[in-house]
Amino acid sequence: MQVPAQFEYFKATSVDDAIALLTRHGPESFLVAGGHSLLPMMKLRLAEPETLIDINGLDDLAVIAVESDRVRIGAMVRHSALLASPVIAEHFPILTDAERVIADPVVRNRGTVGGSLCQADPSEDLSAAFSAMRATAVIRGADGERQVPVREFHRGPYETAVEHEELLVAVEVPILAGSSSAYAKLERRAGDWAVAAAGAMLRLDGDTVAEVGIGLSAVGASHFVAPEAEDLLRGGPATDDAFVEAGRLAARHCSPSADQRGPVDYKRHLAGELTTRVLRRAARRSRGEEA
Repeated sequence: MQVPAQFEYFKATSVDDAIALLTRHGPESFLVAGGHSLLPMMKLRLAEPETLIDINGLDDLAVIAVESDRVRIGAMVRHSALLASPVIAEHFPILTDAERVIADPVVRNRGTVGGSLCQADPSEDLSAAFSAMRATAVIRGADGERQVPVREFHRGPYETAVEHEELLVAVEVPILAGSSSAYAKLERRAGDWAVAAAGAMLRLDGDTVAEVGIGLSAVGASHFVAPEAEDLLRGGPATDDAFVEAGRLAARHCSPSADQRGPVDYKRHLAGELTTRVLRRAARRSRGEEA
């Protein structure tokens, strides 16, 4: 029988209340939102929090809003809401692409954007997508808010910049006029963790790459990005040859691990191929050749 250990349960009424509860109950207190990662671990006794703090009632963190030159996505926005958002589809098709291949409708209806980022799984989709878009994580503690680039948010597998007595409250994504983006993922079966995945953002100035972001998941890319491939493309021609070479460079600089999803050489090949594909698609979208 899979039964979690005993724990205390509190329902936070506000962000400040959640922070106060974390402070009061110490390092063995955990936040729970969607719960799709934490609750199975509790059932298997791989995680045994003494206190659970439920933040599902924090509706002010479940809002997607355009703020001047960026879109603010609340940490409690559900995957299904992100997928259905016309604002996200208009400005960041990479996020719509990614949400289509995250888990299944049951998980997407309960899982949250903030929960996915804070889980910091090396195969997580949104981490790569937000890194490609150069998004910023907004973290709140008792002393106020601070901002951390998503490219610096993940300190390692399952470890983030959020301290114990803090909450990730939002992710802010810059709107770049004339840019577009795309995401692609290979999985063993629908809704599975990625064997490999890649996302790209491109802003073109005619036939020149004015700005670029490349995110990689499940292939051991440091901070989910491929900076060498970005540097190769930035300021150069937006040609298919350039995209292929960027894919090769992204593959060369990632560090995949062999596991049940495939050997190292296979994953490295996928990293390169998927990078090239998303760059091509982002370029077509930027030129108005594809929705």
